[in-house]
Amino acid sequence: MSKVCQVTGKRAMSGNNRSHSLRATRRKWNVNLQTVRVVIDGKPQKVRMSARALKTLKASAKA
Repeated sequence: MSKVCQVTGKRAMSGNNRSHSLRATRRKWNVNLQTVRVVIDGKPQKVRMSARALKTLKASAKA
């Protein structure tokens, strides 16, 4: 299963770990994916979405 948000398309970001001596080693920041049941076209479906997208979706549902 790929680590991509099915709603926003967010992916893992890459960069460097930096030690005290400023030596660089590669690292990844993964997306905080959550499996959620969402109603799409009247049918409940399981969707892997980022926590940020879920928070935004819940906020727009309240308003």
